Amino acid sequence: MTIHNPPIAAGDHEALRISTGAGARRSADALSNAEPLAMTTPQLCECDFGECRTELLPLLHDMSRAVTEAGDLPTTLRILLQLMKRHMKLIRGAVTLHDQDSGKIFIHESFGLSEEEHARGVYLLGEGITGRVVETGQPMVVPRISDEPKFLNRTESRGDIAETRLSFLCVPIRRGRKIMGAISAERVYGNRRLLDLDARILTILAATLAQAVELYLIENLQTVALEAENRRLRGQLKEKFKPSNIIGSSKPMQEAYNLIKKVTRSKTTVLILGESGVGKELVASAIHYHSPNAAGPFIKFNCAALPETVIESELFGHEKGSFTGAAAQRKGRFEEADGGTLFIDEVGELSLAMQAKLLRVLQERTFERVGGNTSIHVDIRILAATNRDLAAMVEQGTFREDLYYRLNVFPITIPPLRDRGNDIIALADHFVTKFSREMGVEVTRISTPAINMLLCYDWPGNVRELENVIERAIILAEDGVIHAYNLPPSLQTPVVAENSDVGSLDAKLNAVEYEMIVDALKAAHGNTTEAARQLGLTRRVLGLRMAKYDLDRKVFR
Repeated sequence: MTIHNPPIAAGDHEALRISTGAGARRSADALSNAEPLAMTTPQLCECDFGECRTELLPLLHDMSRAVTEAGDLPTTLRILLQLMKRHMKLIRGAVTLHDQDSGKIFIHESFGLSEEEHARGVYLLGEGITGRVVETGQPMVVPRISDEPKFLNRTESRGDIAETRLSFLCVPIRRGRKIMGAISAERVYGNRRLLDLDARILTILAATLAQAVELYLIENLQTVALEAENRRLRGQLKEKFKPSNIIGSSKPMQEAYNLIKKVTRSKTTVLILGESGVGKELVASAIHYHSPNAAGPFIKFNCAALPETVIESELFGHEKGSFTGAAAQRKGRFEEADGGTLFIDEVGELSLAMQAKLLRVLQERTFERVGGNTSIHVDIRILAATNRDLAAMVEQGTFREDLYYRLNVFPITIPPLRDRGNDIIALADHFVTKFSREMGVEVTRISTPAINMLLCYDWPGNVRELENVIERAIILAEDGVIHAYNLPPSLQTPVVAENSDVGSLDAKLNAVEYEMIVDALKAAHGNTTEAARQLGLTRRVLGLRMAKYDLDRKVFR
């Protein structure tokens, strides 16, 4: 299938007969004067296309009025896309703008696309159909997307391209020789003449928009680029922090995933419980970026990171001159999180006085800055986390009971790493890939003895400790494999170090010997003769070494 401009045969259609008032005639005249292509407007009163286009005049009139009255381009574009959707029965439409400084063409407004699909719609000049239209300044029509190999599906919004019957229209937004973007649309067409007609209608609409787009780009070019980048990053964050990306398939984690999935649909306050290092902040991020507040800010505050004297100012802000050093008014975390989510980590570290002030905000969603008397209302979601037993603290009188019940609306407990079984190996492999890429070191696997050590360890520091252990091991690994002797002394197994002090030369030599014997037995499937040959030992000497480490060849069959 070859992409081509919609042909207009001489005498193919009659001129448009307009029988409306003078105001409508003036709108139609203005639009036809802005038309950049030489063409005749087809007869629209005959419904021989399977659909009538007698509503073209109201469409053009409404579009002309929107450009004149809307005042800002985003509003104008939203009106345009809704008119296209209603009058032309399109299933998807988009307006892309061209940032000449970066060379990128990005979707500015759209309908029929999700937030993630919208964010992925970024092209370079000449790239795909949209890139070619902006580069050449010529409208293009793809009668059937599935027949066109050059169609990129960059937004990934169309599923299996080979199965789709959709047509794709794309026309440039141009002013003179300057191409500032494009309007694209898609739907299923049963009539080629209607497809060509709609391409011309889009060209007229693009010409109507051209001046408004040019002024907008001149005034807001940097803002436009930042908005596109913001949408792209939000899409990436939403993808990165979805619950399925939290590594682990153990039963305790599956239970946690189910709770996360359910609570993301609401704005309910969530209390995330778990030991230090289990990943409570990661869970909070997953909840925010898939919640109704995902488009708003995600503000984090650690109650244990600051002294008691400044926590109130950090949370609620302060007025100028309210205390020594308050040289200017400052917003607190609650104001910064307005319209989004505030994540309060280590909430169990707050004093009773601060707990009382936090309780009021949770109840009324209002507060005053330090030194101020004006009540500030905020629309935020609260996520709190702690590694302490708040119920026990309530019994001891060190945590307010009323605040506990305000926070404990929807508790989610993240299990410690030692209770997650083979999740340890999945996480270790993830960190190996991560740090290998970051350090430029090729490490392909973790040896069997090292895996055994990881599984036998208690992990008091949880996932954070495992991450640090793997980072250290990557630095020490020399042959593309993490061996047992690359792990810290605290992980060395008792069988290796029972006859020597942990960290001594003998312990390290024993660890290396143990690992080499295990690897050889594993490769030889428990055949001690073959394993001895690989190690350069006699079968008798290998038997003595295996007895030393209490190894049974049957285990490796």
